[in-house]
Amino acid sequence: MTHTDHKTTFLKHMSTRLGRRAVLKGVGAGLVAASVGGTLPGIARAQQSGHLRIASIKVIDTLDPHFTGFLSAIQVINNIHNGLLKITYDGGEVRFEPDLAETWDLEDDRTHVFKLREGVKFHDGTDCDAEAVKFSLLRVKEGEPESPHAWKLAQLDEVEIVDPLTVRLHFSEANAFLPVALNGSTGRAGTIVSPAAVQKFGQDYGRNPVGTGPFRFVSWRENDAIELEANPDYFEAGLPKLERVTFVLMNEASTAVAAMLSGQIDGMTDCPMQLVPQVEAFPGAELYGEIEGNYTFLGMNTQRSPFDDINLRRAVAWALDRDTILKQAYFGRAIQAYTPISPPMTQFYDPDIASSGRGQRFDLEKAKSFRAQAANQGEVEAVYMMAERGPVGTRVAQTVAPMLAQIGIKANLELIEPATWVSRRNASDFDLYDFEWVADLDPDEAIYPEFRSDGAWNYCGWQNAEFDRLCAEAQVTLETEERRRLYYAAEDLLMDEAPIGIMAHMPIYKVFSTKVQGFQYIPADLVNLHSVSLA
Repeated sequence: MTHTDHKTTFLKHMSTRLGRRAVLKGVGAGLVAASVGGTLPGIARAQQSGHLRIASIKVIDTLDPHFTGFLSAIQVINNIHNGLLKITYDGGEVRFEPDLAETWDLEDDRTHVFKLREGVKFHDGTDCDAEAVKFSLLRVKEGEPESPHAWKLAQLDEVEIVDPLTVRLHFSEANAFLPVALNGSTGRAGTIVSPAAVQKFGQDYGRNPVGTGPFRFVSWRENDAIELEANPDYFEAGLPKLERVTFVLMNEASTAVAAMLSGQIDGMTDCPMQLVPQVEAFPGAELYGEIEGNYTFLGMNTQRSPFDDINLRRAVAWALDRDTILKQAYFGRAIQAYTPISPPMTQFYDPDIASSGRGQRFDLEKAKSFRAQAANQGEVEAVYMMAERGPVGTRVAQTVAPMLAQIGIKANLELIEPATWVSRRNASDFDLYDFEWVADLDPDEAIYPEFRSDGAWNYCGWQNAEFDRLCAEAQVTLETEERRRLYYAAEDLLMDEAPIGIMAHMPIYKVFSTKVQGFQYIPADLVNLHSVSLA
């Protein structure tokens, strides 16, 4: 393929993923242009009013976008910060649109030029300019300590400052994942932070975040609340509409629902499935949620006994009765997952995967056959750590344990506090655990950082050089069909060697009072409050 063909292919690839307000003008003529109304100096200021109180029931580790791996944190972060791009949703497809970038030009398939909005300030009054963009991108790519999102910018060779509002990004390879990486919420590699604030607070930036977003950080009271206030100088005309937002930190979802129904709070960032019927029956609440870009799984520690035995892992993967899990653990609201690629990835998800033969599924006889090949033919004991966290709490563990007993594995269920659970997971201090990777909008982020041999989130410790190679090749491949082939091959290795037993793609529910208006749902577990108002 010629260089020009690469360029054309990239433009075609990008045009299928960028939003309706994006303008394709051809190479070198403004690949993406933001709407003009939000970029002019002296934009109309919003008249903020109202105080939204929203419960956050999951652990928040840090408000530093370049270091968090928690969507609960991103739900707060993306109200404080912006990215070069942002995620939008039209009810049918997730797209990527300009945010801090006003235009996006392609000089060739490896050289991208971003023209920034004029006059944008960080909440500390400093300029959001080309220097700030360069600082943020290099902080992700090569900063110390290392960002878990550094892999997203692995092909970035140079950030060139053309003028105070223009940066030219030079990549060693074409980068098909770039739109996802450069969005300011789930992507995080393209989230722009205040250099002055990072230099001022150092390692404590995550407790003192300073962005350009619709709300400014005020305070974080441990085990109590995170307070935000409106940014009166926000660059989008008429936004935000709220004066204040409080994320009320609640450990118990049932307590949050009770507070919601009694009017003490106005919403919940997440509503566990077992509580959804209670919310649905309440006329003063509105529920948001559909099958999102995610997958749930049973994780096995491949770096120690007993699950360093591939045949034992395979036995587990085929012993999981997904129909029973969906009914008992997910209340019939999720769908079976055969591989990590999920329905919102419309260019890659196979709607006929159930009949394709690919992936993992329930087959007890096959599970017993693998079990017969395992090194330990006696009863295997394994500690299954669980916590009251996530959409279904401990229900998966309680449902799965009897299934493991059918293949001679005694799962000792250990209930621990959510924060302890996170610490032990991060340290790979477990035999078994269940989890969900959420807000995945591209196959690369669905499997690469989680299962790359040296991946930051590879808690199961699985290593496979061919998997690494396939994903790395897919990252620099622009043709969708070829990317699909590479990711399917990588998934097939993952499902065969089974560091995880995959279970479900699920809806993640958010709840707001009916007096909350203007919430824009995005199937990526986001809570964007810039357009929200209170009736």
